[in-house]
Amino acid sequence: FFSFVQASHFEGLITTIVGYVLLAISLIICHGLAALVKFQRSRRLLGVCYIVVKVSLLVVVEIGVFPLICGWWLDICSLEMFDATLKDRELSFQSAPGTTMFLHWLVGMVYVFYFASFILLLREVLRPGVLWFLRNLNDPDFNPVQEMIHLPIYRHLRRFILSVIVFGSIVLLMLWLPIRIIKNLLPNFLPYNVMLYSDAPVSELSLELLLLQVVLPALLEQGHTRQWLKGLVRAWTVTAGYLLDLHSYLLGDQEENENSANQQANNNQHARNNNAIPVVGEGLHAAHQAILQQGGPVGFQPYRRPLKFPLRIFLLIVFMCITLLIASLICLTLPVFAGRWLMSFWTGTAKIHELYTAACGLYVCWLTIRAVTVLVAWMPQGRRVIFQKVKEWSLMIMKTLIVAVLLAGVVPLLLGLLFELVIVAPLRVPLDQTPLFYPWQDWALGVLHAKIIAAITLMGPQWWLKTVIEQVYANGIRNIDLHYIIRKLAAPVISVLLLSLCVPYIIASGIVPLLGVTAEMQNLVQRRIYPFLLMVVVLMGILSFQVRQFKRLYEHIKNDKYLVGQRLVNYERKSGKQGTSTPSPQSSQE
Repeated sequence: FFSFVQASHFEGLITTIVGYVLLAISLIICHGLAALVKFQRSRRLLGVCYIVVKVSLLVVVEIGVFPLICGWWLDICSLEMFDATLKDRELSFQSAPGTTMFLHWLVGMVYVFYFASFILLLREVLRPGVLWFLRNLNDPDFNPVQEMIHLPIYRHLRRFILSVIVFGSIVLLMLWLPIRIIKNLLPNFLPYNVMLYSDAPVSELSLELLLLQVVLPALLEQGHTRQWLKGLVRAWTVTAGYLLDLHSYLLGDQEENENSANQQANNNQHARNNNAIPVVGEGLHAAHQAILQQGGPVGFQPYRRPLKFPLRIFLLIVFMCITLLIASLICLTLPVFAGRWLMSFWTGTAKIHELYTAACGLYVCWLTIRAVTVLVAWMPQGRRVIFQKVKEWSLMIMKTLIVAVLLAGVVPLLLGLLFELVIVAPLRVPLDQTPLFYPWQDWALGVLHAKIIAAITLMGPQWWLKTVIEQVYANGIRNIDLHYIIRKLAAPVISVLLLSLCVPYIIASGIVPLLGVTAEMQNLVQRRIYPFLLMVVVLMGILSFQVRQFKRLYEHIKNDKYLVGQRLVNYERKSGKQGTSTPSPQSSQE
């Protein structure tokens, strides 16, 4: 056992967890002894200590251990997709155990998050009560901490083992089995190219962060994508329900409920028309029902049970597994194939990182589906309306492309290059070496920096940049104002970034050599002027903030000591009709 603990490279963490487990067992034993000898105060104190240790251990298991298991299982099942082996993973773990465990935990958390989001979408489609075996995160009565306190350990252990089995089986069904099928049907399609064949120290982590923070949220936050997925789930549910006679079980008797609701509404309307004076109790009952039904149907909804119900449920599960397998095959092949085909026009036969091809393919598939749905919606309106709409959309797409080049291309590139010059190069490259800059890596990191800066700006106080970003976001893509964006947002931001890049370079390369300094001093100034100017700007900002704070403190002390009163006087223009203006009463505040 000790050899396994030492091989894990996390002796301290494992020792701490084992110590807490032993502490919990000791508290249980002491609690039982205190109850046996009837020490009520000690028994209550030991019970509270045990609850604290128990909740802490369960939180570590739920948030730390379970996503870590999911991440490692995803990695093991996808080894053939990247042409890797367990030996490679063992070597990477031995070289950097902390980074490897964190990346696997992060992948597991992303998997658990998107699985929970899909379950929430299923609850919007299916009949309340179908997913009775899964916890409803939107239930107002659901309290995970209270469950951790009240439920015994064996219940939590059984739920944990069941969750591991379910999540692991889904990974096998939607990742390992499709990879085996793809390798047999398309031998040349796999493995995915995730190795960068260049001498540039470009980290794949920046590309993965770009995919997780930009590409996936941009697709999933679109309302159309969620509505399409919800429509596909509803269509599959209706089809499976009518094929297996499980429509009442999956969706409920919605038509009958709607008809009965309409009939009840008509009866209430006739009753109101017959009675001139409304009844108070009826209004309170209607208001109470309206409040209860605001959040949609909750709890359990009855259904009609067909013959041979267990066999139909088994066939439904088999049909669901086949559908998930086909969907996984399409998601693993179609975006990458489309991205490789499009990238081949620019790069030829050169290998490209699959994150770029997958992101390109995802956006192409999304744009294709969106264009098809829009054209189908425009078809009944006639050819002239279609041409007019195509003209409007073409103009909007041109404006969007210009804005995207400026805000998603130029600004992140300048921001990443400035971050490289100010932070990365002074810390990583010695003075006797020449720093190398890679535009793709600077742009990828600049996108993340721009997103973080925009989020901080929107959460901060009101100033011109926040006002402009909120206005652009409120206008949206349909009402995009190219002149306003360029004049108010793109031009000032690009000007500030260009000045931040050019002014230090002009000072270091143009003014300093005229002073007659040595070559070593010129090199020192060129390499350290960016962080020096950043430090100067930060110090000036801190000093100006402190000056404003001292002025406010001075005014506050002066008003508290010498201010006697304040008078509120109406504002009157000096020019204009002064004779017609009547003086208004003045109010004084002591």
